[in-house]
Amino acid sequence: MMAAGASYPPMPNMVAVVNPHFCAPYPVDLTIARKLFNITEGNFAVTDVNGSIMFKIKGKFFSIRDRRLLLDAADRPVLTLQQKVLTAHRRWQVFRGDSTSSSDLLFSVKKSSLLQFKTELDVFLASNTSESVCDFKVKGSWFERSCSIHAANSNAIIAQMHRKHTVQSIVLGKDTFAVTVYPNVDYAFIVALVVVLEEINEDRDGDD
Repeated sequence: MMAAGASYPPMPNMVAVVNPHFCAPYPVDLTIARKLFNITEGNFAVTDVNGSIMFKIKGKFFSIRDRRLLLDAADRPVLTLQQKVLTAHRRWQVFRGDSTSSSDLLFSVKKSSLLQFKTELDVFLASNTSESVCDFKVKGSWFERSCSIHAANSNAIIAQMHRKHTVQSIVLGKDTFAVTVYPNVDYAFIVALVVVLEEINEDRDGDD
């Protein structure tokens, strides 16, 4: 899973939002593929550089709230991603396991502003109840599918994403992203952020 020939500044502290188990001491390269033609499930598959499944994302479109479930390779629930209804900034909340209880809330994500020409999302940990300053920030160009994720307090980059064009992705109708997670950064957390980013930007219903 290591990115060959790349140099990354070490994070002074481990970034373990979901679980330290998902932090590696080396950079982790992931591929996130969305099956565009699978409307009922809206599935993503997350693989490592060897093509092995690391996570699956399954969705429920026909419920009151948009909800996604992040599963590990053995189909065990890792996170539940749920859009909060009736919020202006397209806020998503992410919970531990298959829970949607406030006691299991890990973090939430929302647009930094209503009108955006560049992608910018604010990420707040559950412990950050005041939300006066975000804990992480997603910046970039969604049109180009090129984004970076920053630790907001230091502005240090902790992961980067870009769109991946392959013959397979064109033939199979998949939206495919390559994600590099920096050393000592929780890659389950990063995968969840990319899925939320995709959901927020694919939503064409406005911002009410």
